[in-house]
Order: sequence, then structure tokens, then C-alpha cells
Amino acid sequence: MRADLSTITAHRIIPVVVLNSADRADGLAQALVEGGLPVAEVTFRTDAAAESIAIMVRRGDVLVGAGTVLDVEQVHRALDAGAGFIVSPGYNQAVVDECLGLGVPVLPGTATPSDVTAAVNSGLDTVKFFPAGAFGGARTIKALSGPFPQVRFIPTGGVSAETAGEYLALDCVPAVGGSWMVPAGLVDAGEFDQVTRLVSESVDAVKAC
Repeated sequence: MRADLSTITAHRIIPVVVLNSADRADGLAQALVEGGLPVAEVTFRTDAAAESIAIMVRRGDVLVGAGTVLDVEQVHRALDAGAGFIVSPGYNQAVVDECLGLGVPVLPGTATPSDVTAAVNSGLDTVKFFPAGAFGGARTIKALSGPFPQVRFIPTGGVSAETAGEYLALDCVPAVGGSWMVPAGLVDAGEFDQVTRLVSESVDAVKAC
């Protein structure tokens, strides 16, 4: 299932998921749905990523993207698995060009004015800001939004339940990415009731922002 950026950011949180075993993919997807957050960025950091994406996509009730996509080959592996959007940790022009050519939403990682300039020159108006915590957080995003008022930023990396509201208070931040509601330890252990609880709490916190 493909989506536009408004759909991807509709819930204002994009869970960043690490799945070490595809056997946990369906349970995780169910936890996200039950918690009220039917979207996920499944990182390509593990061998189980592509299969996990395929399992989650087949359900039909979760919007699934691929994260940590580093090259064009991974773009095609992710899309073959059914990923609806692509996220990269840094700005890779080949990845951006491939996604744009295929009509696939792409959120390239940016951290500097040069990165953002490259994104704008490619016609993008929404980018990932990563690693947000290490690069000055909301204060840096505010600074970048001055010369780039047309750009929206999705901060990821170091975002927590405690800091998400600070980012979401910025008009140029449509959503945040994070893993605090999908901790790898709980996912690996199959403790999906706990994941559902954390997801639900996160959704409620965002509504209160």
C-alpha cells in the first residue's frame, strides 16, 4: 500500500521498528492497530526486515514503510516486499531520484543546511531530521525553518515520550519518528500487550499536545 505524506504523518508519530525475527511482525502490527497507531517504519537493519514488511503489508490495516534504506538496491527490495514509503538516515541523491522516479514517497535524512538545500533542489518539501537529539533538537529545526520556510521536518533519533511534544509544537513538524513505544526488547519477547499499552499512551499524549 502506497501513501502520500499526509497519510504517513496523519497520526503525528511514526513508530521506528526493529524486527529481528519475522515471526514477531504480525504481533507487532496487531499491537500498533490496537493501540491506535497503524503505521510503522521497519528498519532495514536486520535480515528479517523485508519478510517482516511483507507480513505486515498483507494484513491490509497498517501503513508500512522501510527505514535505514542506504542504496537503490534496498529501495527495490523494500518495494518488492510492499513498502509504501522509503526513509533513509542520510541524504542519498540516488535513493531520492529512484523513489521520485517511481512515484514513491521518500523521507531522506538531513542534518545540515546543505542537506536541506539538496532536498529542496530535488523538489522535496518534507524531510527526516536525523539524529535529532544529537543535532540540537527542536532548536536546530527552528533555525533551519528560517531559511527553509517551505520545508517540513520529521525529527527522528533521540526523540522520546518526554521530548515529542516539544517537536510537535513546531508548525514545521508534522510528525516525529521514534521507537519508545515499540522497544526492541518487548518486541523480541513477544510482549505485545505491553507494546499496545505504550502505543496507546503515546497516541493519547500526542492528542493532548
